[in-house]
Amino acid sequence: MVHVLSSRILLHPTDPERSRAFYGEQLGLSVYREFGTGSERGTVYFLGGGFLEVSGRARTPPDPAVRLWMQVPDVAAAQEELTAAGVRIVRPAVKEPWGLVEMWIADPDGTPIVLVEVPAGHPLRYRPGT
Repeated sequence: MVHVLSSRILLHPTDPERSRAFYGEQLGLSVYREFGTGSERGTVYFLGGGFLEVSGRARTPPDPAVRLWMQVPDVAAAQEELTAAGVRIVRPAVKEPWGLVEMWIADPDGTPIVLVEVPAGHPLRYRPGT
């Protein structure tokens, strides 16, 4: 069995400065740590129970099969804040047939990001034995 102590998603953007501005300023993710120097330095952001590392530089955008799933307490409030920050909403917040409220955005390279609200009473809020 693998004993995982920590985890992170690694993104190598085509324009690191633009991606750091998106994740740090527009999305407002808190910085966990930074490393290296210059325009291609690495920045690691808090993502709830994990981390997002934006580092290096890619010649082409990441495969669109790579997606980020971020749970937030209130998708409608997040939509208002992100719209005010200039983030393009790919798909506005809707309650899905499976009961989650989801809104879709994308980072500067087009990486899909779903912001998810888990409503009260949804099975994801249930923990057996509690």
